Amino acid sequence: MLRTSIIAVVIGEGGSGGALGIGVADRVLMLENAYYSVISPEGCAAILWRHRNHAPEAAEALKLTAQDLKSLQLIDEVIPEPVGGAQLDHEQAATNLRTALLANLEVLNKRSKNRLLSERYEKFRQMGQVLEG
Repeated sequence: MLRTSIIAVVIGEGGSGGALGIGVADRVLMLENAYYSVISPEGCAAILWRHRNHAPEAAEALKLTAQDLKSLQLIDEVIPEPVGGAQLDHEQAATNLRTALLANLEVLNKRSKNRLLSERYEKFRQMGQVLEG
């Protein structure tokens, strides 16, 4: 019910309980090489297969990449990184992040507080629905 715009950005590893906190934002943005999940692939593998060696299979099943999460509509935008990753060109990575933040703030700040809260509520109501086909 916070009556202000909330934007969260995953810039590396967004995991564990913190991932749940990140999800309350009006917009969730991710750097293209980041990952975001409520459990690490190693932790998931240890629970499901009783061995961490299955982490690659767990990572695939978790759909924790920015591209996967965007296609599932769990995040709102993938922020491009410089060739080779953000760690190789901090200036360009910061510029890309700034551009994304300002664009999203501009859109959100034009909304009334009631519309902002209503859209936030609806966004979360749509998450986690399973379609059987």
